[in-house]
Amino acid sequence: MEIQNDRIEESFGKANVQSMSFDFAILAVELYKDLTVNKKVYVMSKQLLRSGTAVGALVREAQNAESKADFIHKLAIAQKECDETVYWLELLHRTQFLSDSLFVQHNKAASSILNVIKRIIVSTRNNITSRK
Repeated sequence: MEIQNDRIEESFGKANVQSMSFDFAILAVELYKDLTVNKKVYVMSKQLLRSGTAVGALVREAQNAESKADFIHKLAIAQKECDETVYWLELLHRTQFLSDSLFVQHNKAASSILNVIKRIIVSTRNNITSRK
């Protein structure tokens, strides 16, 4: 399965968590389709699809948070979903349903998003604390 990296790399370069997480959701959907059609992996691929697409939805939801605390809370849930996605990627890879190259590609994307989300949470918490 070939994945178009141009759009993904471009959005990762901008460090825009909203576009990164949306493009990652597209990767998750494409991987889900490949795993279910070509490998007949249904349960683990469904879990990957659920958590991989939830990240972007939660980031989008955080953009409309009612408060800074709500913003942090929604991003913290996105962080957990992203980390869960890494778990499913690792499991699929270790059970040989995911090739080394696809694992590296998807894991790199998930790790990048995870790092950005963590930085945003820490920065927002620091801003709240410094204003008190």
